[in-house]
Amino acid sequence: MTETPKAPEPGPGAAPRQRKPTFRPEVQGLRALAVLMVVTYHVWLGRVSGGVDIFLLVSAFLLTLSFVRKAESGKPFGLLAHWLHLFKRLLPAAVVVILGVLAGTWLILPQGRWPQVLDEAWASLLYSQNWLLADLSVDYYAQDHAGASPLQHFWSLSIQGQVFILWPLVFSATAVVLAGLRRVPRLHWLTYRGLLALVFGTVFAVSLAYSIDQTATNQAYAYFDTRARLWEFALGSLLALALPYLKPGRVLRVALGWVGLAAMVSCGLVLTVDRSFPGYVALWPTLAAAAIIVAGQSGSRYGVDRLLSSRPAVALGDNSYALYLWHWPVLVLVLAATGVEAPNLKQGLGIVGASIVLAVLTTRFVEKPLRDWHWPKLRAWRTAVVIVACGAVLAGPVAVWQTTLTAEESATAAQPRELTPGALALTPENENSPAPRARTIPGPTALDNDWAGIDSPCAGANATGDPILEGCRQELPEEPATRRIVVLGDSHAQQYLAALAPVAAARGWELVTLLMPACRFGAESDTRNAECNAYNRASSAYVLEHRPDAVFTVASLTHEDAPFETEVPGYLDGVRPFADAGIEIVGIRDNPRFTFNMPQCAQRNGASAPACNPSLAESLVEPSPLENYRGKLPGLHLMDMSDFICARGVCPAVVGNVYVYKDDNHLTRTYVETMIPMFEQRLLAATGWSLTIPPAGP
Repeated sequence: MTETPKAPEPGPGAAPRQRKPTFRPEVQGLRALAVLMVVTYHVWLGRVSGGVDIFLLVSAFLLTLSFVRKAESGKPFGLLAHWLHLFKRLLPAAVVVILGVLAGTWLILPQGRWPQVLDEAWASLLYSQNWLLADLSVDYYAQDHAGASPLQHFWSLSIQGQVFILWPLVFSATAVVLAGLRRVPRLHWLTYRGLLALVFGTVFAVSLAYSIDQTATNQAYAYFDTRARLWEFALGSLLALALPYLKPGRVLRVALGWVGLAAMVSCGLVLTVDRSFPGYVALWPTLAAAAIIVAGQSGSRYGVDRLLSSRPAVALGDNSYALYLWHWPVLVLVLAATGVEAPNLKQGLGIVGASIVLAVLTTRFVEKPLRDWHWPKLRAWRTAVVIVACGAVLAGPVAVWQTTLTAEESATAAQPRELTPGALALTPENENSPAPRARTIPGPTALDNDWAGIDSPCAGANATGDPILEGCRQELPEEPATRRIVVLGDSHAQQYLAALAPVAAARGWELVTLLMPACRFGAESDTRNAECNAYNRASSAYVLEHRPDAVFTVASLTHEDAPFETEVPGYLDGVRPFADAGIEIVGIRDNPRFTFNMPQCAQRNGASAPACNPSLAESLVEPSPLENYRGKLPGLHLMDMSDFICARGVCPAVVGNVYVYKDDNHLTRTYVETMIPMFEQRLLAATGWSLTIPPAGP
């Protein structure tokens, strides 16, 4: 939600006579209601309200009114001056809020979350936050999905900023095209409104179709995709173009207003919108807002405009931009500081109250003074100076902070390896030796990407024509392979590639990975979604077709709550065809899973804090579910590395100056690499494979 070019912005309580003649108080009240919807749903309901969609429509509506008015009065558009004026109004409040978020991040959030916030600070400043979040939204391996970013809400402001650049270009280009078309005698009747309606009608249809398709197939990305949101802006523009021709009577205006209000407020309650926006479902709130705008000033004491035009509603509308900016970071930082997962009524009212106070202060002492400042209005370059200065006020601290983190990361990575033994500290010869004093690795900026994996797509003899298995990857030895292994399953199988891949490289083994996030390998089961079941079927067919020497799997399944560990659904049935075909199976025990982010706990409370060292009894079960598999299938070899993850009845966040986990359930690549000697020993002992490294070729 951002301010629009012609929306007047006096402070709360300003007299109506200070408003411009074109001011529509019911629209300002509509914005107030929309921001209240957003805040209420975020604080108490944790759902999508449709309020942001209303802001997008209103922004385009007001922007279109402004440019059409200029075109029809013969005034020049002055695009550069328009853009400079617009961003001079938008940036100051945004910069103040982002700086406040950075301060809150430093005071409250654990160090592991700092790099993400700094990256999002740049994206927010440059109006590209939506694309950053779109990429992260489809990244299963993104760090800590449980912790929301305090700058996440800038996605909608970024989309609006992009449209605020694009739409004036459309207005200008349409005027140029119209001038050319009018030279054709048969087309002299064309009007600017008519041609704009054709343009925005096309944008509406194409974008809505794209939005519906992408929401159905890739909703997490579509939610932040500007292209999937353009139709909402186009609808606002079409509404502005059609409004002079829409003249309902008083009774119909009253009815439209109240029906629109009821539809607006009920959208998030009636519909399950969280996974269906911004497709056709977003027509509900946007058409509801359009009905209120068409109702306009009803001239009736019973019209909804009487409520929306009231002084409190208009005053809140004047502060709606700043309130939208502040409410989300206040919510996120308060929850992070208190450890509360969801605020109750009293806590929520405190968050809303604090957000309103900050919004009023920001509007009165930042937005309004800079907007009314006369000096920048005299020359375009002066306005540009103000914009650059605002950006520099934020860019400076962000750049310095990132440089400092990079330097600390380099110092951490440069430590001698003996200072960070990791799992080696748990071996019998080292278990009574205290860990040396050193920085914990991997550092915060590296932790997020500390994933194991192999990169080369399957080719040649390992190629697959099944599109489901397009993620197939291979790693081939330089000499003919002494053993061929296929790794099946999910990210918990992938994490052990940090040990398995080096062992395979040293011994001349060939590795192929068939991995799907959140899809543990096993026979078809109702506990898995259809996509996972299909992937496992395709993986099984691949193994039976290519006949490797062995497959590597994760054979148990850990949970946040009791029972903390179970058998993998359909595990034995899933690997039985391999055993029948003479293919060996390695089944490793799953690692513990927790209800909190382990490295962030250590960063916040210290690695030795009891909260960051949960009991093994609350993480795994004894006897291990793997015991139920013993003797059931020929060639099934079972491994358990849990004693090098949890030691002496405790599962620590840090072992040997190495973070064991990168989130609440995935081991870091760095820690698994410290397990290589013990992993190799147990793998060879379990399978009986050769204990000698094959000799090098001639």
